[in-house]
Amino acid sequence: MAGLVAAGGGLSVIRLHEAYTQGMFPWFSQGQPVLWWSPDPRMVLQTHDFKLHRSLRQTLVKFIRDPQSEIRINFDFEQVIRHCAHASRKGQPGTWIVDEMIEAYQDLHAAGFAHSVETWVEGELVGGLYCVSIGCAVFGESMFARQTDASKIALAALVAFSRTNYLPWIDCQQNTRHLASLGAIEIPRTEFLQKMRQLGTLRPPEWTFNPAYWSALL
Repeated sequence: MAGLVAAGGGLSVIRLHEAYTQGMFPWFSQGQPVLWWSPDPRMVLQTHDFKLHRSLRQTLVKFIRDPQSEIRINFDFEQVIRHCAHASRKGQPGTWIVDEMIEAYQDLHAAGFAHSVETWVEGELVGGLYCVSIGCAVFGESMFARQTDASKIALAALVAFSRTNYLPWIDCQQNTRHLASLGAIEIPRTEFLQKMRQLGTLRPPEWTFNPAYWSALL
């Protein structure tokens, strides 16, 4: 991935907050120093451009109508990030969510800057994602699914939450075919940083999920 801008340093809440504010994020493997990235161009999903494909729409309608299914936010952040760390990914033999990252993002969550969006079915966590949020800027990090489409449901919930709370885009960091199929586009890093400076100073929303938010998507 292009865009390496720095190496070294720790993962304190202050350092992470400062890094995200400047458009950087950590991404490294076990045994490496902390590597800081700021890709150019940057992949961003503008929430109003999210493509709700027919199959996912049908899945969401079924999910919403099921009284045993629900979206929770920040109910079990630790379990979400640990599931993300152990999720198998095509072309990746290991994980970049090493123990140091898990501890750091739990601290960031405790400080109010990292959040989990969770898909629950019959009292069981079956999928979800975690993200970073500074002001009204949202940075997607990782997701997992233990049931078909469970991570997609969590992403759709994040989009519905974002639309309702006037959060205009979700940072996706780098280009993938899957993200592009959902409506994400690449923008120049200079444009990304300019937007980040604007959104980062705004008052953040209350990170809770109300089922009424689905109307912003459906």
